Amino acid sequence: WIVILLLLTSLSIAREKEVGTFDQLIVSPLSSTEILIGKAVPAQLLAWLLTMVMLAISVHFFDFPLVGSLAVFLAADFVALLALVGVGLFISSLCRTQQQAILGVFTFQMPAVLLSGFISPIDNMPVILQYLTYLNPLRFFLVIAKGVLLKNMDMYHVLINLIPLALIAVLTLSIAGWTFKSKLE
Repeated sequence: WIVILLLLTSLSIAREKEVGTFDQLIVSPLSSTEILIGKAVPAQLLAWLLTMVMLAISVHFFDFPLVGSLAVFLAADFVALLALVGVGLFISSLCRTQQQAILGVFTFQMPAVLLSGFISPIDNMPVILQYLTYLNPLRFFLVIAKGVLLKNMDMYHVLINLIPLALIAVLTLSIAGWTFKSKLE
């Protein structure tokens, strides 16, 4: 879902700029925040729906052992998706063309996946990279996803990972909003 979410959000504003309809958005009575929400919500909902579909397929067809709370997992997934929407909107506000947006997504995505602990454990990475993982929303989401779905992680440990994830979401959305607003002026 990371690829779809990042591509949809990053291409949304870049496409408007490339086609020439971005100027119509600027003169519309909508604020920059309302424009960003309009660009972010469809991608967010689609990615959240994809999460539920993939989880249902995993449980029903591959006998994935869903041990923990589905509500806690979906709440954490929603927060992680917010953080990634912020990244996608930030990339989109920087780019002028769709090709630049696609390259920006892949420039973010590959290091984010590599530094998430998905491919290799974070403890085995060099120390400098271990510190960089604290900026990565996927790092915290993977801990929550594995812990909740496979081990029934308690709420204390969920919150230890959910709070930084929420802070990253606020930070990325704020930076995206600020960058978008500065490009309008």
